Amino acid sequence: MRLVLFQRDDCHLCDLALAELAQARVPEFSSVFIDFDNALEALYGQRVPVLRDDDGRRELDWPFDAATVSAWLAQA
Repeated sequence: MRLVLFQRDDCHLCDLALAELAQARVPEFSSVFIDFDNALEALYGQRVPVLRDDDGRRELDWPFDAATVSAWLAQA
């Protein structure tokens, strides 16, 4: 499973999302910052943070907690 977290620089919600991912013991994931990327800004601008499963082509929008993340991962 290839996970990507779309986020912004200096984003309080993104910091909270990172804490929830750590609590859920999410396996390794990439962070992609959408700042200054017009295409990503158009897709994720109001939705960040967003966790995406590139393999399953699924996305989990904020807000989420550790339990929600764990259940989402188990569905893969």
